[in-house]
Order: sequence, then C-alpha cells, then structure tokens
Amino acid sequence: MTTKKAIHTVLGFDFGAKRIGVAVGQTLTGNASPLATLTNVNNKPDWQRIESLLKEWKPEALIVGLPYLLDGQATEMTVRADKFSRRLHGRFGLPVFTISETLSSFEAEDQLKQNQKIDKQNKHEIDKLAAALITETWLKEEYDKNT
Repeated sequence: MTTKKAIHTVLGFDFGAKRIGVAVGQTLTGNASPLATLTNVNNKPDWQRIESLLKEWKPEALIVGLPYLLDGQATEMTVRADKFSRRLHGRFGLPVFTISETLSSFEAEDQLKQNQKIDKQNKHEIDKLAAALITETWLKEEYDKNT
C-alpha cells in the first residue's frame, strides 16, 4: 500500500513577464499570506531567489496560477506560466499544481486600493497578494481533490 506524502505548506506563484509574486499557504488553515515579489533577471525567473525561498519555507508542493481570458482561452502568458510550472518541477522535484487565476491581479489591486494608493512604487504589492489569492483558491477548491 502506498501513501501520498502529506502536504502542509505550499508556495504559490503569480507568474509575470517582469515580476513573480510569491505567497506561502498552509493546508491546515486554508490560508495564504503574501511573501515576496521577485523581479525577473534578464527576462527569466530569479531561480536563486526561488531556491532560497524553497529552502526557507520547505514547502511540500508548489502552486502556479495560469492566466486565461474570461472566455477560457489560453494566451501567450498562459503558455509562459505553464512552462514556468514545468521548470519549477524539473529544477526542484516538488509536485507543482496549476490553477486558473483569471482576474486574480485585478482582485488583488482592488483589495489594495481599499487600503492604500497604488502607484509605481508599490505596484509589486499586487503581485504577491495575487499569489496569495491564487494559493488560497487552490487550497479551498483543489487541495481536497488531490488528497
């Protein structure tokens, strides 16, 4: 009889061409918290910083949001985010789950606007909050399906 490795901690990613938002989530509580916004290096993910976060938080799984259009169609960014998810798995060997993240950045920006003015100096806050929203969505909607 084989048993699945229990998932307690996950890191969620909101992939973007310039920045990647990162959040940490817990399966016990179903909650996620914004963690960091990573700036891409030479149009590529900052793999060293990602590795550092993985060593620090020791997640058992990773979550990547895939941006689709409102009608469900994939875009170039969907393809790039999916490639990022496969590269995460290939580099670090952790299970990677993807979930549709349509409008997560808009929702994150809306939440932030309620508490502060959004401008160029704090736009990075949107990315990590979007990662938290993606992660919480996966925890609430998908985690039970995968266990």
